[in-house]
Amino acid sequence: MSPVRIVIVGAGFAGYQAARTLSRTVRDAAEIVLINPNDYFLYLPLLPEVAAGVLEPRRVSVSLTGTLPHVRLVLGEVHSLDLAGRRVGWEDPEGNRGEMSYDRLVLSVGSVNKLLPIPGVAEHAHGFRGMPEALYLRDHVTRQIEMAGNTEDPRERAARRTFVVVGAGYTGTEVAAHGVLFIDALARKNTALRGTAPPRWLLVDVAPRILPGLDERLSRTADRVLRRRGVEVRTGTSVKEATSEGVLLDDGEFIDTRSLIWCVGVRPDPLVENLGLATEHGRLKVDQYLAVPGHPEVLACGDAAAVPDLTRPGEVTAMTAQHAQRQGRTAAHNTLASLGKGTPKPYKHHDLGFTVDLGGVQAAADPLHIPLSGPLANAVTRGYHLMAMPGNRVRVAADWLLDAVLPRQAVQLGVVPSWAVPLDTESPEVVRTARAPGR
Repeated sequence: MSPVRIVIVGAGFAGYQAARTLSRTVRDAAEIVLINPNDYFLYLPLLPEVAAGVLEPRRVSVSLTGTLPHVRLVLGEVHSLDLAGRRVGWEDPEGNRGEMSYDRLVLSVGSVNKLLPIPGVAEHAHGFRGMPEALYLRDHVTRQIEMAGNTEDPRERAARRTFVVVGAGYTGTEVAAHGVLFIDALARKNTALRGTAPPRWLLVDVAPRILPGLDERLSRTADRVLRRRGVEVRTGTSVKEATSEGVLLDDGEFIDTRSLIWCVGVRPDPLVENLGLATEHGRLKVDQYLAVPGHPEVLACGDAAAVPDLTRPGEVTAMTAQHAQRQGRTAAHNTLASLGKGTPKPYKHHDLGFTVDLGGVQAAADPLHIPLSGPLANAVTRGYHLMAMPGNRVRVAADWLLDAVLPRQAVQLGVVPSWAVPLDTESPEVVRTARAPGR
């Protein structure tokens, strides 16, 4: 008889951990298939350091085939899911389509950029959700500084040296914190810009403070570091319109800029809403065992799933890497339990604290809810990342060491054009459809 086939869709934090746990447990007792558009697991928390030139791209890209030896990798974007027939279809990078059956399915498709109905944002903003966006942003901001040194028009020069980050959560705060250090160093090296005012950075959020989802002490630390570096923190403010010439804020001020960096947040992958299954806050509804109601053979985890938070009755878990990693392990355990290997267990996790990398030797952290700041928080933050990464630890540590003693290499690579990183992930070239019973 053919072995049981377990199909995992998506290799983010949840999917990767599910695949890793299963590969160490079942080995040849079941066929484990991982469907993912790329052949690597992306360690998202360190992506701002890639955009700022601290880390090389491959440092945060962990090989799937190299670290999941008992898992079959299928490169592709899932475009259809037949829950009644237990079949999943995908399209590979060259446009070829494939389909396979499954006995158990783990949906961990993750999330995409969250768009708001603001005129011009989809056309003029730059997202920050994956490796292409990070590489494009690094080229873009470098190019703006170089072009600012070439123009004689003072207004254009100021616009090219102005960077607006929208969204003061984890990503936006870290992008602004690393970006201001990176761009200030570039401007100092540019002969045409010497003696002029430093580049201008704005961090904009409608919330009353930055890092609104975290402890206020972490927020105050990050706010203090950013303001000390010259970042204009605009809380209680939102974008009203974006154009090719700049950004109109809701207070009526127009900011001349060529760089609108969109870090407002994330939403579940568009595949979720096309499944015809019950959702909560746009995420797949699951029970405390991560099972999809009515389909016990299907589990969902990570950003795509509205997992009940047993530590906060009535709420669902936040869309964080900390939850996704642990949910991936639980999904693997419960998948095996559904095959008669062990008993299912509910997902329950108390957060262990958070870390925010602010660039240089600065950070904010509260391990075990003990607030830390400065170099000590930075050491804790980097130690946590090294422990959490499933590979490339020595290379990451080496890059950090080199960055501490050598100047960064600031050159454009030109490998990612702007049209290749649309902010709207539901643009025609990436629309996905799915079918479910009765559709």
